[in-house]
Amino acid sequence: MYTGAVIAGGLSRRFGEDKALFPYRGKPLLAWVLESLAGAGERFVVANRPYPGFGVPVYPDLLPGGDSLSGLHAALYHARYPWVAVAATDLPFLSPGYWAFLLEHALASPHPVVVAYNPEGHLEPLMAFYHKDCLPQVERQLREGDFLLRRVMEALGATYIPAEAVVERFGAQVFLNANRKEELP
Repeated sequence: MYTGAVIAGGLSRRFGEDKALFPYRGKPLLAWVLESLAGAGERFVVANRPYPGFGVPVYPDLLPGGDSLSGLHAALYHARYPWVAVAATDLPFLSPGYWAFLLEHALASPHPVVVAYNPEGHLEPLMAFYHKDCLPQVERQLREGDFLLRRVMEALGATYIPAEAVVERFGAQVFLNANRKEELP
């Protein structure tokens, strides 16, 4: 079992409206991401505003002002299970199979983070697994004003999944992060 947390705390400036509620192919983006986490033992949203109607709890940032790191902190804090799947709200092509694939790596990993590289060679920390053991490091970084998610991996170690392994199983579209409406196919 694992916890599924959707980070929906951003301001959606480039998007022009709340991404989580944006209707895409018949349902809000947030619904797509929550559905990808169907295999989780619990699911919730981390946001600083309410999202009624999705059937899951919504928790605010406990240490606000740290961007996505604040969301990760709240996710780890509230999670009941040791491993937490953390997903941004603008990733509509994630799937239960993607999370099962990463969980396999997490359960075999000596590191507290499992994260994939995208085809451009960048890490995707908001479609990754984090162990609750990351919480002290995340909190330390927030208190020190270091909001870089990759610093958690640098400090604690991570299992890195090559983009090719993800694309082979789930297609490159799984990495689509919709920062603007026109990026949605």
